[in-house]
Amino acid sequence: MSQSVAQKITEKITKALSPDQISVEDESHLHAGHIGSRPEGETHFRLTVVSDRFKGMTPVNRHRLINETLVEELQGPVHALAIKAMTPDEA
Repeated sequence: MSQSVAQKITEKITKALSPDQISVEDESHLHAGHIGSRPEGETHFRLTVVSDRFKGMTPVNRHRLINETLVEELQGPVHALAIKAMTPDEA
């Protein structure tokens, strides 16, 4: 059985960032009928990650790191990804 897109995102972020906390919410249902949406969903996600890896990084660089980690998903099934990336002190 193949993994869902949310499972792949969780797995890749966990492997790359060893987060203290991770939340992957599929918000595709909120975008039904919009460009990039598919009837089966898994196109629009909200990602929250709390990781020590973000210490000393600007918000832009945190997002770049996540985007690099998820490059395959962002070039494929994921149309939109909202990101909240924090250190444990910021959470």
